[in-house]
Amino acid sequence: METKSLTCVVCPQGCAIEAHTEGGRIISISGNKCKRGESYARTELTDPRRTLTTTMRVEGGALVSVKTKGTVPKDAMLDCMKAINAAETKAPVEIGDVLIRNILGLGVDIVATSRVKGV
Repeated sequence: METKSLTCVVCPQGCAIEAHTEGGRIISISGNKCKRGESYARTELTDPRRTLTTTMRVEGGALVSVKTKGTVPKDAMLDCMKAINAAETKAPVEIGDVLIRNILGLGVDIVATSRVKGV
């Protein structure tokens, strides 16, 4: 049996969770103070996902802050960054504008989290 230690990031409590696995299967999860912690641990062990926040170029040299509208697989983060770094949008940009639809076919959009005025 293998034990993995995680710190839950779902809420400010930051529970120290221990997950016991055997042959790639989760046997037990302990240390969580709520069901969200158990769900977090299961997802983290089987399909770790993250919200990506970064910036994207705007034509003319400005930058706009962006994020994924949902979560993407942790192992796809670098490829998502490469795609965002290769992209450019035009001003004006409003908060919530979809700047890249369905990045890398993952079913997640890249949206603006700040404004950039037009020239």
